[in-house]
Amino acid sequence: MERKRVSASKIRSVGYDAATQTLEVEFSNGAIWQYARVSPEVHRRLINAPSPGSYFEDNIEESFTGTRVRG
Repeated sequence: MERKRVSASKIRSVGYDAATQTLEVEFSNGAIWQYARVSPEVHRRLINAPSPGSYFEDNIEESFTGTRVRG
């Protein structure tokens, strides 16, 4: 999955597959996690948030099932 860099201290890049509604997040420590059943709207809000890290913590981390892919 192709990821785009975001301006955040804890998150390096974010990718999204609309067909499977899978969000992929690469963290600054090199870990990569995928989150299932994330709507396109949540992905759009994440990448456009003034603070993607805060948006992730407040709206994604606890609300969606995450699977560690790497790290």
